[in-house]
Parts: sequence; structure tokens; C-alpha cells
Amino acid sequence: MGTEAQRQLVRYLFAHTLVMRIEADTQTDNIAEQRALEKAGFTREGVLRSVVFRDGRWRDGVKYSILRDDIDADASRD
Repeated sequence: MGTEAQRQLVRYLFAHTLVMRIEADTQTDNIAEQRALEKAGFTREGVLRSVVFRDGRWRDGVKYSILRDDIDADASRD
């Protein structure tokens, strides 16, 4: 998806909904996506073992989240 697209989606959802938390999941071998999520402000919460079946085997995933308060804290630092 890309860092800037993720940032824009987060800003949009927090601006136009009452949602407090946004989650994202990716597979452990998708390092580029993990970096993009972290650059967009998401926090890595942990590894989910054997969460998805792909290409004939079970694979681990990584859970990320960002909270409305995370965005408010970033804005106050500017």
C-alpha cells in the first residue's frame, strides 16, 4: 500500500469517524510492508503464529495498530 497512502487513510479515518484504533496485519516475511507501517506511525504489537494458510503451509503474521492518541501526540510535537 505504501507509507503515504497508509498515513492518508489513517488521517481520513480519524477525521471522519469515531474509531479509536486501526489495525493492520501482514506476514512475517513481508519486511517492506512492516517498514511502511512503522514509518506511517503504526506500533508492532506481536506475532500471530500460524494465522494464515498460503502456498501449502501455515504462516505467521504480525499485528500492528495505531491509536487516535498516537496521532494527537504527533500533532502536538509539531
